[in-house]
Amino acid sequence: MGTKDKETTQTVQGRVSRSVKDGMFRALFKEDREALLQLYNALNGTEYTDAAALEIVTIENAVYIVMKNDLAFVLMNTLNLYEHQSSVNANLPVRFLLYLAEEYQRLLEGIEQSIYGKKQIRLPLPRCVVFYNGEEERPDRWEMRLSDAFAADGKADAELRVQVYNINQGHSRELMEKCPLLAAYAKFTAVCRAYLARGMERRAAYEKAVKYCIKHNILRDFLRKNRAEVIGMLLTDFDAEKYERTIRQEGVEEGIEQGIERGRMDDARRMLQAGRLSCEEIAEYTALPLEKVRKLAEPAMV
Repeated sequence: MGTKDKETTQTVQGRVSRSVKDGMFRALFKEDREALLQLYNALNGTEYTDAAALEIVTIENAVYIVMKNDLAFVLMNTLNLYEHQSSVNANLPVRFLLYLAEEYQRLLEGIEQSIYGKKQIRLPLPRCVVFYNGEEERPDRWEMRLSDAFAADGKADAELRVQVYNINQGHSRELMEKCPLLAAYAKFTAVCRAYLARGMERRAAYEKAVKYCIKHNILRDFLRKNRAEVIGMLLTDFDAEKYERTIRQEGVEEGIEQGIERGRMDDARRMLQAGRLSCEEIAEYTALPLEKVRKLAEPAMV
């Protein structure tokens, strides 16, 4: 990698917040509207130039699930949800369904029309995309469907499709050519893995990778400005993946139950804030004990 990689030089404005544990992919695109628009154009074969037209609607704290979504924005009447994954997760369509429900609810809260009215409410067209860069061998592109999760066979009345792109180096070449920042990220990932393959300790491997990429003009500006934060993000991502693997391997269900409980509690709080249902009705809808719902309602009545 040398001067021929000049196209991989990218300038990302601003620094990565130390208080927010963003993934590397999210950090690259969330603050740079031009880069995000370039990624959108590369995916959709468009040539839009007005990055200011992007309306960022990323969910920072999802209600129904613990994880926040990576990138979400509205452009030209489309609602674009982008996720980055380093492992294949069969439940992604279900997660996108919950993300979409949250996004559309927020949208409806911002307009005066009611879903109970006669007039058709126009919603932005959903586009759900996953960028995969795990080490499991996968094709350049494949599709995941919500209907694959349904327990019963037959034609489903509801469907949601998720387009998955393999963004490892050497894959999805047309997409990479159209979005140089994505190609640079793929090269950076490949360099990190090359140092890890030498048996180096993770922090040392990531530090070597960052140094190498700065020297060889791969995400140079971003890495120079955010060297320490990038190392922290990479180590955090690894810890999260390790934790998820441990949960699956050991069959620990406690965390899942806690997540479900938190989701029910959040739902109850939202219903209480809306003020349309009684505590008894909310307890029935959420399957929470009535006394717990009443306790949640106490601060709201002060």
